[in-house]
Amino acid sequence: MALPHAQPLDVVSVRPLGAALVDAVSTSLLRTDRIQLLHLVLPVHSDQPEHHVDDECTIHCLEGDVEVVMPGGTRRLRAGDLVVLPARQRHSVRARSDSAVLVTLLMNGGDAGDRGGAGG
Repeated sequence: MALPHAQPLDVVSVRPLGAALVDAVSTSLLRTDRIQLLHLVLPVHSDQPEHHVDDECTIHCLEGDVEVVMPGGTRRLRAGDLVVLPARQRHSVRARSDSAVLVTLLMNGGDAGDRGGAGG
């Protein structure tokens, strides 16, 4: 059974999970017609394959250490770091340690585009 999404005006926690991170799973926290928030849990050495989304998106490292790999270079994010990707920017995400990131997707008619799986 899928977990219910938060609703606008709900308070959603994205605090670091600490020791609970190793048992956590990725979840879609909120989805409206215009925005989706994804809490992605990435075990060390796991990769999200290269993909893109149709509009700008943000990747905010909540805990751990990840690399956002793009054809033009790599951006390393540690806890508290955030990157904004331009629309249609091809990228993959690589976890250098057990990590959690918050991905914010802008929705276009209910779809963020070619997310290639879990988003971001």
